[in-house]
Amino acid sequence: MKLFDNTEVAFSLKSDSQLERAYFLFKMIQNQPMVRIGSAVTNFALKAHIPIEGLIRSTVFDHFCGGVTEDDCLPVIDHMYQKGNVHSVLDYSVEGKDDEKSFDEALAKIIRIIDFCEEKKSIPYAVFKPTGFGRFGLYQKLSEGKILNNVEQEEWNRVVARFHTVCELAAKKEVPLLIDAEESWMQTSADELIEKLMEVYNKEKPIVFNTLQMYRHDRMDYLKALHKRATSKGFYIGIKVVRGAYMEKERERAEIKKYVSPICKDKQATDDNYNEAIKYMMKHPKMALFAGTHNEESSYLVMDLAKKYCIKENDNRLWFGQLFGMSDHISYNLSSKGYNVAKYLPFGPVRDVMPYLIRRAEENTSVAGQTSRELNLLKTERKRRKI
Repeated sequence: MKLFDNTEVAFSLKSDSQLERAYFLFKMIQNQPMVRIGSAVTNFALKAHIPIEGLIRSTVFDHFCGGVTEDDCLPVIDHMYQKGNVHSVLDYSVEGKDDEKSFDEALAKIIRIIDFCEEKKSIPYAVFKPTGFGRFGLYQKLSEGKILNNVEQEEWNRVVARFHTVCELAAKKEVPLLIDAEESWMQTSADELIEKLMEVYNKEKPIVFNTLQMYRHDRMDYLKALHKRATSKGFYIGIKVVRGAYMEKERERAEIKKYVSPICKDKQATDDNYNEAIKYMMKHPKMALFAGTHNEESSYLVMDLAKKYCIKENDNRLWFGQLFGMSDHISYNLSSKGYNVAKYLPFGPVRDVMPYLIRRAEENTSVAGQTSRELNLLKTERKRRKI
């Protein structure tokens, strides 16, 4: 039996009722029209203030999220760590807020999470999105090479100050920071800022991590150029490598605005690009890799490369990451072999986290084979337990 086929290990933390809920949810997600209708109805109900939050909380929210607050997440974090040796990355998944008050609240939240990381071995990383600390339009304007006016420049200075606040604290407490990637038309300015932060805070070890979405065909060139600059300036590189989360939006915008899509031509090209990034990073010792993947072949590749380059399973330069509620067959089987594994654990008020949850459901329907694989594994475990 191949490692990721072991459903007894994969679902060892799930009760029979949790297993049944997972099976029901993935059956629903497999149905694309159902996901579209469900997303539309949920959005309407929330906007119309129809009281459906209890239903959402007991189904999709509790399966994919840790709780409403970071304290809510602690029982889930402790359960995964103590029973399965799987770590957690607390992900404050509130999206679409773009005012100064919200940015300062997000900053306070990340500072609290860094404190959590210092206190608990089960939380090895902190994470945030660039747009958690500043307006999307501001990043976009800078990415397009436009000059900010005086008011915008002051606003950008506050964004940069928020980044430095969390990076200084993270460096002081030796807590690495994962900074998520977003849409391509705002990402250039985020990349430039994050590289400056790496130059300051990654002198001794990787503290600041950028994220590369490898469904973009330009990311390997970026990685190689970044490595060249890091080598000349003497700083470590931390990278979370993922396939990507905004594919439909990226292609649609490129078509409307008549420019070449940044997205690889097909899934195979994306997979090849992802694997090339992993191969490149693992042969360079001054790079730390957080391999965010739900792909079994890429996971096996990382394991093979670790052996090839004599990287121990628990080497802190190498982590695997999956989303909470998905790919338990990868997470728990890897951790059973001693690898560093972390689940991204989203949290936040139910209403505010719904855009994240809807995107998760839509992504699952668009990835060929992902939901079918989850369902087949759940069926196998139900049969093994005689449910």
